[in-house]
This record gives sequence, C-alpha cells and structure tokens, in this order.
Amino acid sequence: MNYRHIYHAGNFADVFKHMLLITLIRSLSAKDKPFCYLDTHAGISHYDLQTEAAQKTNEAKAGIFRLWDMLQTSSLLPEPITDYLELVRLWNKQHGQLQLRFYPGSPVLARYCLRQQDRMILTEMHPEDILVLKQQYAGDKSVAVHHLNGYQGMKAFLPPREGRGLVFIDPPFENTDEFALLLQHLQLALQRFSSGVYAIWYPIKSLASVKRFYRELKASGIRKILCCEFHLPKLTDNALALAAGSKLRSSGILVINPPWHWEDTANKVLSWLSQNFTKPSGSYQVEWLVPE
Repeated sequence: MNYRHIYHAGNFADVFKHMLLITLIRSLSAKDKPFCYLDTHAGISHYDLQTEAAQKTNEAKAGIFRLWDMLQTSSLLPEPITDYLELVRLWNKQHGQLQLRFYPGSPVLARYCLRQQDRMILTEMHPEDILVLKQQYAGDKSVAVHHLNGYQGMKAFLPPREGRGLVFIDPPFENTDEFALLLQHLQLALQRFSSGVYAIWYPIKSLASVKRFYRELKASGIRKILCCEFHLPKLTDNALALAAGSKLRSSGILVINPPWHWEDTANKVLSWLSQNFTKPSGSYQVEWLVPE
C-alpha cells in the first residue's frame, strides 16, 4: 500500500516493459476480433516528471529522457521504438507540453493502442491511486476501473467475454513472497483462461530468487513461457552515473502464450536497446523458459 511509482516513473525498467507491452498489443490487434486488456496493478497511469518525488531519484534521466533525445535527433529509429516514443509524445502534447514532462503509465499506453472493439479493465488497490484512475476514465465506456487486488481481479474477470485477452501483471514487489503469489495466481488464472496472453514484469535483484522462480515455473506444468531479460551494464563510466540512484540494474518479462512471431519482435527491440540505450552496451536475452 505504500509503494508509489512516481519515484521510478520513466526509468529503464519502464522503457523496457512498456515498449514490449505495446508490441504485444499491436500483435493482438493484427486480427480483427476484439480482445480484452486486463492491467492488474494499474497505478495512476500519469506521472509528472517535474515533481519533487520524481526529481528525488531522477531515474527517468537514464530512461525515457535518454530515448526522448533520440526521437528529436534521429529519423532512423526502428518502428517499435518510434511507436513507443510517439505515444509518449502524444500524451505530453495532449497535456499542452511540446517537451517531455509527463510519463504515461501502462493504462494510457494501452488505451492509445486499443481499437474501438477492444476493452480495458484496470484494477488498483491503493486508495488514492484508484480515485485518480476513476476520474481519468470516467465516461470512457471501453474502460472499467475497479478498486481491487490485482490477483483477485484475475479471478473475477477471467475468462473475458471476448475469448481473447492480454493480462499485464506488474506488481510493486513489496511482498517478499511475490514470486510465490505470482505462480499461485497464474496457475489459477490459466485454469480459467488457458489461451490468454500473460505478460509478467519482475525485478531481478536476487539472482537466486529469480532462478528459483524459473525452476518452479518449469515444474508447474505451465507451457509456452518466453523469458525476456534486459540488463544495464555495470557502472563503469560517468555516463552511467545517471542511473546510479537506482539499485535496480536488471528486470524481466515473462510472456505466456506469446503471439505468433512475437519472439522475433522482442529480439529486435531488445537488441536495439542493448546497443543504443546505454554506453557501454547493456545485455539481454530472449529464450524459451518452457516451450510449447
């Protein structure tokens, strides 16, 4: 209940996960049939990077601000990177800003990508954040906002009536047993909605904890799990000192039932990020944790 994402909004982990999230939604949109997007830990979806809280950590400087500069100076960016940055630019323009000031969270980015026939469900537990969300999407008939624990929301709203869906799970990882909770509720959700696409973001702080989570996933019987990881390089030069305020250096996204050929898209996005996002280069991996 104490976690506030404003301290981390627009950092390298946001860039990584939101860029991949957008490509997943675009992939699902390739078919005419409608789908439902369920965001289990929605947050407030709108972050002012000029607030004292955001400036305190300044994590966005080594994240979205670094990419934003590329948008202004290069016309040769790959399509997924341009797509992501254009949505960030559009959100700022919508709020009267020609320069980067506001960072849109996953609900905003997803809403931009959804079509008229698609639907979005947002769940959020924080008592203040839920009020912001409800105000933001009041009157939008394609969006439902619920004051609910995200894991309970998976039980309440799956399977979706559309028969197709993307579930984005982005917990704050305040609980020491978050990986265990994830596995437990993933298994329950897949019993209800086995064909859904699930994207799960997680920090990589303790390699031992992550490897144990991977082993438990492999033993769970869940199939078609694609693992994507992105790692910042070690702090070896002054340029990387921009990110020194953040202890987080690596994060991952697991995608269950990824769309056809999405693995290729993830490889292209992360290859570009690893080579261009930081100097020296970062590293990444895209590999099947559990194949079909």
